Amino acid sequence: MTSLAITDAFAEYLTNERRFSPYTARCYGADLRQFVEFLADELGIEVQAPLEARAFEQAKSQHAEPGANPAPVAGSIAPKTVTEAICEGSVETIRAFLAHLGDQNYSAATMARKIATLRSFYKWADRRRFVASNPMLLIRTPRQSKRLPKAITIEQVERLLSAPDDRDVLGRRDRAMLETLYSTGIRVSELVGLDVGDLDLPGESLQVRGKGKKERIVPLGSHALNAIRKYIEAVENDARFSKLWAQYKEQGTGPLFLNKHGKRLSSRSVRRKLDKYLRQVGLDPTISPHTLRHSFATHLLDNGADLRSVQELLGHQSLSTTQVYTHLTTQRMQDAYRSAHPRAEAG
Repeated sequence: MTSLAITDAFAEYLTNERRFSPYTARCYGADLRQFVEFLADELGIEVQAPLEARAFEQAKSQHAEPGANPAPVAGSIAPKTVTEAICEGSVETIRAFLAHLGDQNYSAATMARKIATLRSFYKWADRRRFVASNPMLLIRTPRQSKRLPKAITIEQVERLLSAPDDRDVLGRRDRAMLETLYSTGIRVSELVGLDVGDLDLPGESLQVRGKGKKERIVPLGSHALNAIRKYIEAVENDARFSKLWAQYKEQGTGPLFLNKHGKRLSSRSVRRKLDKYLRQVGLDPTISPHTLRHSFATHLLDNGADLRSVQELLGHQSLSTTQVYTHLTTQRMQDAYRSAHPRAEAG
């Protein structure tokens, strides 16, 4: 399906102004393409890029002075383009689309994300007066059951981190990566984005670029530091990587964690490595790199860390995002109480 000029403009806004990650921007784009496809099918419109672009230009030309009420872009009988249908801002159209999504048996979380995409899109379009009205003001997001983040035990973490064979450079790299994920709680996208210059060994920390290009400093624990030092030592003494590593080190911009070709690892590659070690030590195969992030936060709170510090370490913008981990630690405490206290459960 050809993308529309209006949805392309929104994608550009997400990337350049809101500083969304490429992954999040792609998710929003996929949701909007699904909306476009639904409208085209429902209205029997064949999407033609030049016509859609012209309709968007018309919408922009009606971007009136503050306080004015521009006429809707759509034609008086029926819209001739999907862009016109979007700019009508019809609540009935949105409800029809949501009913269509409901027939697809999406999870509540996926439905909520798709609604959030439309909410964000129409808020953007309404502020720029590209649409006659914002239909999402009359749409309610269905309540979701609160899902607690998944965490694994310290014993399981130890088993996983000891899995890589550190007798060769790639095994040392894998151990260093896993140790870093658990030691810092950084996202896998942040891990693979690390450059050589982001590592401060004397300061025992990393400079991390998170969501919205925001930077933060995270401390490294002794185990992670030791694993990283061993990995760097192996890289510097390996003929395949030593010259390239020296170049990266001099520039300070090359990747910290190298793939077998000396280039930057992808998030998918890290996931594949993790899957391999999960199988190797017999742990739950649904454990993901993000599980290590959840475990990092949970174990910190279990051991008395304050919520604000954990928020800063995780790079959460809102404290409420971090508070979900307090529910997890409370649940663990309640489970321990029920299983251990002689009068916790009715006989």
